[in-house]
Parts: sequence; structure tokens; C-alpha cells
Amino acid sequence: MYSTLQKFIKSKTDIDDQSLLKISLYFSLVKTKRKEILLNYDQVCHHYYFINKGCVRLFTASKDGYESSRYFAFEGNFVTALPSFIDQKPAEEYLQTIEKSELLCISRIDFYKLVDEVPQFAKLYTEILELGFIVAQKRIYGFQGFDALDKVKWVIKHQPQLLLRISNKMMASYLGISPSTLSRIKSKL
Repeated sequence: MYSTLQKFIKSKTDIDDQSLLKISLYFSLVKTKRKEILLNYDQVCHHYYFINKGCVRLFTASKDGYESSRYFAFEGNFVTALPSFIDQKPAEEYLQTIEKSELLCISRIDFYKLVDEVPQFAKLYTEILELGFIVAQKRIYGFQGFDALDKVKWVIKHQPQLLLRISNKMMASYLGISPSTLSRIKSKL
């Protein structure tokens, strides 16, 4: 149950088995269905998730029901509604599994306890934050001034797993284009 998490931690920091076990025991297993909402728009985020299997997305929805996907996370990665997790205010976004998933969940209290007590976990948290920032910046700057075709080419180069595992509707909302435009572009590539 913890092997993927432990492998991830070992890849990021030098850690002894006792510390690794201590970290692992703070996580509990959560099995979800496809399209299960983990966090609603108006809820405060109290959990961080590590994805053993499946995919999770962060998205917002307009009053008329249009969804805008902001981020996708796959196996071997952490995911949460970070602003809400940090400042404990309503998320103003949704956290949802898009596939049947197996997640390891840690509470906010336990997460920050590990940050305080286990230096390797604090280092891991810093790396997660830095990586998240870099991915967001690359997407923002990568999409500025791009037309629909350039956006799809950017995703193929930087995040190819998205086109393989994400529906056209969700992918189009991530790219800021219509699903029909995405289908047309994909058929030409």
C-alpha cells in the first residue's frame, strides 16, 4: 500500500527506514470511484493526497456549468487544493478523481506535524511546492499568445500523458478551447 509513496520519498531525499515508516503510517488508504468529488468549491481543504493509482484534477465551474480544468495529477504525485490547504479558506475550486483511484490521504494537522518533526518530509514539501510553481508558470507562459494548435503541441511536448488519459472535454477546458476544436486538431496531428 505504501510502496509507491516510499519510492517517491526515497527518490527525493535521503531517508532512513524508521523515518520512512513514520511518514507512511500517517497516511490512510482511500479508494474512490470515477468522477468522485474529494473537495467541493465552498469547502475548506483539510487533506493532502498521494496518488497510488488513478488521476485527480482541480477545476472550477462557472454559474452556467462550464468547467475549467486547472491541473491534473497522476500516479506517484501529490495533489490538493493548495491555497485552501494552506490558508484554511474555502477552496473556490473542486478536487475530483477522473478515474477509479487509489489514494493515500493525510490530514492537514498530520501533514504539518511531519513537516515540523521529520526534516526529510519538510524538504519533500519544499520540492512539491517548487515543482507545482514551475509547472504552473510553464503552463501560463507557455500558453500566452498561443493559438489552439500551439497549445496542443505544447501539451504533447510537456504533458503528453494528458492527451492519452483525459477526455477531450476536460482537456479542452484545460487548454481554453472548445472540444470540437481539440478533436479537429488531434485528427490532423
